[in-house]
Amino acid sequence: MNDQERITDLILLEKKMSTNYNEFASECTNIQLRNQFLSLLSKDHDIQSDLYQAATSRGWYQTRPADGAQINQTYQKFSKM
Repeated sequence: MNDQERITDLILLEKKMSTNYNEFASECTNIQLRNQFLSLLSKDHDIQSDLYQAATSRGWYQTRPADGAQINQTYQKFSKM
């Protein structure tokens, strides 16, 4: 496994962990435990950001800016919910 594959794998893992922490926190009835999950979620977002920056700086993760029409379409979609 090369570095690009490792970072990609870690990004996917962190995305899954974020999903889990978010779900656990939203369904938790114990406030202290909920707060712990939210703390872990925040730390996980920081890790994801670092991984994305590392991948982007190496040219392994490319993003393209959305054009105005795409932004407006997405805004319209979610504003109707």
